[in-house]
Amino acid sequence: MDSYALTDFEIITLVLCGVIFLLYSILREQPSNVRVYFRGRLASRCWTFERFVPSRSWIVDAFAANEKELLRVGGMDALVFHRIIVFSIKIFAVVTVFGGILVFQVNYFEQLNCHDRSLKVFTIENVKEGSRWLWTYCLGLYIITCSACILLYIEYKNIAKMRRAHLTGSPTNPSHFTVLVRAIPWSSEESYSDSVKKNFTNYYLSHQMVYQPERIEKSMTQDGASAFVSFKTRYAAAAARHVQLSSNPMLWVTKMAPEPQDVDWSNLDIPFRQFWIRKMGTLVATIAFIFVFLYPMAFVQVLTQLDELEKTYLVQKAFPFLGELLKMKYMTQLVTAYLPSLILNLALYAVPPTMMLFSRLEGSISLSGRQMNACCKVLYFTIWNVFFVSVFVRFVIGYYINQWSASSNVKDIVAELAIAVPRQVGFFTTFVLMYGWISLACEAIQISVLFRNLGKRFIQRIRDDSSNETLSFPYHKEVPRLLLFGFLGFICSILAPSILAFVLAYFMLAYFVYRNQIVNVYTSKHDSGGQFWPVVHNTTIFSLIITQITTLGAFGIKQSPVASGFTIPLIICTLIFNEYCRRQFLPIFKNNDAQILNEMDRKDEQSGKVEQIHQLLISAYHKK
Repeated sequence: MDSYALTDFEIITLVLCGVIFLLYSILREQPSNVRVYFRGRLASRCWTFERFVPSRSWIVDAFAANEKELLRVGGMDALVFHRIIVFSIKIFAVVTVFGGILVFQVNYFEQLNCHDRSLKVFTIENVKEGSRWLWTYCLGLYIITCSACILLYIEYKNIAKMRRAHLTGSPTNPSHFTVLVRAIPWSSEESYSDSVKKNFTNYYLSHQMVYQPERIEKSMTQDGASAFVSFKTRYAAAAARHVQLSSNPMLWVTKMAPEPQDVDWSNLDIPFRQFWIRKMGTLVATIAFIFVFLYPMAFVQVLTQLDELEKTYLVQKAFPFLGELLKMKYMTQLVTAYLPSLILNLALYAVPPTMMLFSRLEGSISLSGRQMNACCKVLYFTIWNVFFVSVFVRFVIGYYINQWSASSNVKDIVAELAIAVPRQVGFFTTFVLMYGWISLACEAIQISVLFRNLGKRFIQRIRDDSSNETLSFPYHKEVPRLLLFGFLGFICSILAPSILAFVLAYFMLAYFVYRNQIVNVYTSKHDSGGQFWPVVHNTTIFSLIITQITTLGAFGIKQSPVASGFTIPLIICTLIFNEYCRRQFLPIFKNNDAQILNEMDRKDEQSGKVEQIHQLLISAYHKK
């Protein structure tokens, strides 16, 4: 991508974001938009001239909201989402200040000896083979890895403490007393209810059978019946969860029940034996969707490299008009910079709803579980396509442009693959600007909800909309977006550090926008208890490993065996650190601490709330 096109794109994006945020600061002050920007907490507004003056009060209010308010309004998931942003700001501030300065110093001194004075984005590709400055890149890699691991450990430890505190400090939760039992076998001698009572005797309180009336006859032959079984204490429910009730592991399958408002009732009547079929089916559908998405990704990469492809004989023969077209400066910028980012951005908007559909078909029994499943699918999909596919296509294009034959030097092919990442820095930068900065501005202004509100007022003539329609936070869409930009920031931090400033600016802007949205716009309908953080930890470790491997390849190409030798122990230490954190903290997110459950049961007995809790449990899981 031309450096001037990249600069123009940055300026246009900055101006566009500024205009959208100014418009948002005005629209949020209008009384008619109260259900657009304050659905989470409705507020009254008086008619004054100040309503039509851009205001920065929303930034001040978002900054003033503390973590206790975020926890109260959005639950543990909102707090963990906020901590993801804070962690990203910390790590990329460190990366930019320490690693970035070191690498830019190298770039400056190397560029003094470089024949190409027109370079705007100087990367490791331009460092000479065997240069002593490669040691600085190695040092920067160590600084980035150590800083990330230290901050990861601190955040994992703090969030684990927050999760325990949230468990003990929250009101009585029926899900702590209840186990969901699936694949209850049919017996001609006794009913489903009698079978449940017979199998659960110790500390059993009550149960609620779950099956659709029209499927009762079918469930008698296929074991499709399920039940919510409530116990007198939290500890008894946790113990029953881990007890195998049958010699056949496909019968009497138990797991802790989700919260009543989190239950996906439509999936509870799915026969348990169908789950593996559904999982395989959605896996095949996801892979097929990935292959379909290769076409827009390849088209986007062709557009970004069109000025280079135009020089090849085949393209000149098939599209002779491209030469004259690309001689126009603004047409080149439109085709190679703006259009690819716009196409990719529009295509990626179809991914979250598609993955949410796959997760629903997979048969998740809870809404939060469905969202978590979709979050992981979106994350894997976007990282694979935005980074790996784009780099591979860039490599293929370079392979074609250079007209390498099958007998070409292997070193030349490996070198082209190793430098494909820094050559993509222009594309990644425009992607961060379009999919990051502009998406944040659109998130703040709530375009779809705003136009729906205008349609009700001016088309349907509904002046006083008293509907209680609310939206829950789209974690399955926003968490992968944060982690994707973090992944790109880590990957380019050594090979092409010029992107770091844009990534850091994105996270700083996200800090204010998402805090405002959590407090004012969205409501918490269900909560997973912060289950997103292990995904964040694993993705960050994966980002570090890929960064280290790509840098190792670059060191090899630049003929620096000593720097390569120092990189290998760093990879091993990162993997050891990940295993330590997995054993130390992950069980806290998988199961509740038995000691804490016993203490909570003891407090209930001492406070005399046991009878009240038992009355609550009897009707907690009745389908509304």
